[in-house]
Order: sequence, then C-alpha cells, then structure tokens
Amino acid sequence: MSNIVTVYVGLDYHQDAVQVCVLDREGRQLTNRSVPNDDDAIRAATERYGKHVVAAIEACCGAAELAERLSKAGWSISLAHAGFVNRMKQNPDKTDFDDALLLADLVRIGYLPKVWLAPAELRRLRRLVPYRQQLVERRKATKLRIRALLRENRLKLPPSVNAWTQAFFAWLETAELHEEDRWLMDQHLAQLQELSRQIQESDPRLADRLADDAITQRLLSYYGVGLITAATMRAEIGRFDRFRSGKQLAKFCGISPRNASSGARQADAGLIKSGNPQLRRVLIELAQRLLWRSKGPHAAMASRLLQKGKPKNVVVAAVANRWIRWMYHQMQPESLAT
Repeated sequence: MSNIVTVYVGLDYHQDAVQVCVLDREGRQLTNRSVPNDDDAIRAATERYGKHVVAAIEACCGAAELAERLSKAGWSISLAHAGFVNRMKQNPDKTDFDDALLLADLVRIGYLPKVWLAPAELRRLRRLVPYRQQLVERRKATKLRIRALLRENRLKLPPSVNAWTQAFFAWLETAELHEEDRWLMDQHLAQLQELSRQIQESDPRLADRLADDAITQRLLSYYGVGLITAATMRAEIGRFDRFRSGKQLAKFCGISPRNASSGARQADAGLIKSGNPQLRRVLIELAQRLLWRSKGPHAAMASRLLQKGKPKNVVVAAVANRWIRWMYHQMQPESLAT
C-alpha cells in the first residue's frame, strides 16, 4: 500500500491495552482490534494500512503521554473532549469496539470535539498545582472537624483568643475533653500540623518551578496576582494565544454568564458550568482583591455596577470576566516581547 494513503484512527485507551480502529477515506473499517498499550504495537497495527495517520484518542489519564509520543512519530493526533464524546454516544451498549470506531469516524469527518494537548512541562505542573489544592482542602476539612468536636463538647472560644493562632492551640491543650474526644483532638491537631508542613514545602517548589517561566512572571507583575493564582492560570490556560478572543478565554475559565433565553424571554442563569473549578475560584478571589483593595479601573467599574443595584456576587463575576478578557490582550506574544 502506498505511503501517501491517509487512514483515520480511533484509539480507546486503557492501562494495559488500546483498542485501535482504522478507517479509510470512505469510512470503510480496515481493522478494529485490541493491541498492547505500547507505541510500537499501536504503530504496527495502524501503519500497515497507511503511513499518513490522522488519529484521535479520548482525553484521560495517560492518554496525553501516548499522544505526544505518537505525534513525535509523525502522526497527526488530537485529544478528544471526553464529555462531548460521551454525549455523542447513542448506543446503550458501551464497548471498546464501538468507542474506537466513533473516535475514528469523528476525526474522519472533521467533527471531533478537541481539547488542547498541553506540553509535558505543563502536564507536570497540572499535577503539582492540584496536589497543593488538595492539601489545602484537607487542611480545611480538618479544621472543620476540630470546630465540630468543640461544639459537640459545648466549648466556646474565649473572647480574647482568635482561632488558629498560637493562643488558640494553647487553649486547645487545656480544654476539658473526654478521654476519647481528647484522643481525637490530638489526632486532628497532628494532621493539621502535618498538612501545614506539606503546604509550606509545596510553595517553594512551585516558585522554583516557575522562576524562569516568562508567562508566569508576567502574570505576577499585575496587581492582585500571587503565586497560587499565577501557577493555576499557567497550568490550566497554558498559552493565552491558543484562544481566538478574550471572550472565548473567559468561557474556558467558567466566568461568563450563562444564557437561559427562550423565545421572547431573555434571562441569564449564573455562570456557565464549564472550566476547571479551581481556575474559576482563583479568578473570583482575584476579582475580590481588585474590588476592595485597589483603586484602579476595575474598582471603578464595580462601583458603577453597585450603584445600579447589581448584587455583589454578580459584580465580582463581572470584574473577573472583564479582567481575564483584558489579560488576554496583555499576554499575547507581541506584548510579552516588550
């Protein structure tokens, strides 16, 4: 078979094996079988039908690494959006055979819902940033358990003591608790101390990892943007110029209003339900800082909206939306070069 023949390939990824479906230009199925999860095995099962390979693999854990290796081997390969692909499946019987066939057919007709294949460095950052967030959430949960244990024992914090200070922890050591509750309290305090230590260790690692990253350092130069905000944006957004507009970027971040209009009724239904929740969270927190701690144009915008009677949560979301759309233009390659 000629090397210029184009084949369309769907890869249904699993840890030990990959279902490989190969179609020709007319959609005829050339093969659809399971092969070991190995670059050479996948290429051998595919390239016998054609050397010009246009492939799709559903985005999942480990799929990006395989896609990157196959891309280096000369394949034109795309990551498929798992959520959209799942909604396209109409067959109630789910099989690897059908999943691979669907991916191959979608990429053949040019209807594959794609997601960005981030470089390896960003994929590693995407593992590091959520790890720190998980530690923060676990610390928050531990603090809530400590609060609940105090309420169960009807113990109130003295008025002169602030929570989570050295005085607070000293007071906990002397609080009157039953033997089992004292043991639980000691366990919670030990967990809290360990989690705080781990968070403190993760921050310098993040800072060192991003010290030479031009995009991150540019983000840090703007008011209100700290290390965690910059690291989260860098990990999830990656490159700002991969979006066509600031409006598209805002939708990706999940801080655009969701339209719920029908016929003559025009209405909004809060923010769109998309994007990474942690990315949206840090942008909303950034908007809070811009509103209440700065005197720049975003604070002026918030003041005008509040005077019009807009709810505070709507104002905060509007500022976050406006800021990220403005940031889209600031972070273009020509702006970074100056």
